[in-house]
Amino acid sequence: MSDKLLFGVTLVSALGCGLIAGVFFAFSSFVMNALGRLPPAQGIAAMQSINVAVINPWFMAPFLGTAAACIFLTVSSLLNWHKAGSTYVLAGSLLYLIGTFLVTIICNVPRNNALAIIDPASADGARQWAGYLISWTAWNHVRTMAAIAAAASLTIALILTRG
Repeated sequence: MSDKLLFGVTLVSALGCGLIAGVFFAFSSFVMNALGRLPPAQGIAAMQSINVAVINPWFMAPFLGTAAACIFLTVSSLLNWHKAGSTYVLAGSLLYLIGTFLVTIICNVPRNNALAIIDPASADGARQWAGYLISWTAWNHVRTMAAIAAAASLTIALILTRG
């Protein structure tokens, strides 16, 4: 595999991790707080709408594409362990794959699916909303930090391979 291809995939992955980190950071820093300030029925309805709207090519392509690139980089770093920056490529790729992608699938998506079937106007919905806000946001903090750390690690790898 050429060094140019590896550099390009690492660059695209670093940018993808940074982009996804920014999206998740927005939710952690103000979106969920804003939704939590609404009456529960309105907050639930808004988050239900967000969870439907997020399934679009503008989000899914970088989210899934970065995961695919990180799988490629994980294998490549193990095959090229002797090269400069390979430990940072491996660390960055695994941070994204485990800390961002897998956390999303295992922790955030099931909460979104449970929220999708809640009647926003119900008393039970208000109770579940309070728990959702806390747990979903906590896991969002995890995936945000993992994506930031992944972007940083992949950026360091880029510097080391060109230094």
